[in-house]
Amino acid sequence: MMRTFTSLSMAVALTIGMASTTTAPQARALTTPEIAESSLSTSCLEYQVIGICAWLYCTPYGCTVRTSTRVKHFIPELVVSSYENTGDNPWSEVAMLSPPTGDATGGGRATEEADSRHSNTRFKNTDAIGHPGGAVFYRMLSSFGYSCESDVLPYTPYFLSTLDALAWRSSLPEMAYPEALTPGMREMGTVGDLWSPIYPRSGFVSQPHDYKAAATTAQRAADVVTRNGQPHVYMPLAPTDNPAAGKWAPDPVMEGDPDTHKWQQLEPNMSMSCSIFPDGGESHQLQDPGNYAWALWRPYRCCAVRGQELLYFTGE
Repeated sequence: MMRTFTSLSMAVALTIGMASTTTAPQARALTTPEIAESSLSTSCLEYQVIGICAWLYCTPYGCTVRTSTRVKHFIPELVVSSYENTGDNPWSEVAMLSPPTGDATGGGRATEEADSRHSNTRFKNTDAIGHPGGAVFYRMLSSFGYSCESDVLPYTPYFLSTLDALAWRSSLPEMAYPEALTPGMREMGTVGDLWSPIYPRSGFVSQPHDYKAAATTAQRAADVVTRNGQPHVYMPLAPTDNPAAGKWAPDPVMEGDPDTHKWQQLEPNMSMSCSIFPDGGESHQLQDPGNYAWALWRPYRCCAVRGQELLYFTGE
């Protein structure tokens, strides 16, 4: 079994390394100031007052009930990049975090010769790194009143596909999971516009459309990072509810579910609005297969603590 596993890994690595010689040049660099500015999107923020929290507040002189406003809004937590060649993360300041290594040296796509040349299987390196716009974002958010906070650490690598080369380039062990073997299970897209299955969560996508392939690997990386105990090399960003502190964390990212996440396109075109995949990606296709990046926004609910015990809360 070990021999088969090793051979498969070597074959995959060799294939990717050969493909890297024919890929397109890197797109323009995405900079940290641009990413920070993108966090000023009130459309992605979706700030809402959704109810109240009632707290039991006690002193030596007796107990009273105090209330605080309960709010909900999205927070930009990660910058997820999906790109052709190893080491070419379009976010220029963090590209040094994922250079080529012995197990992750190339990138690109496989092609078949038919009546015309077309790409079938694509491979994308994918990184998920803590969003750098926290200071700018929370300064804007302060104008709305009370707000929630995320535990995300700016510039921190939560997932680098070069460090997860074994799973990201071999699809093991997830190629044998029920989600990967059952048609219609955990798929991104709709009937007539199916982009790709989520499993196995690797860098390989059978998809001729480059934008859709890149979006698929971004969705897969977010799926991994927002869960604990996955068979990948990563740092989880999976907070749990803490009602005693007035905090309710988002559920893990689920494809097609706007109640768990939203995507904001950063590269190749900066957008100040958010959506979920599918998002009309045909219009975002680069002329040549290239590099893409999105900000991952997730929803938080919270209220100010005004007592020793939370009695009840209202709102979704």
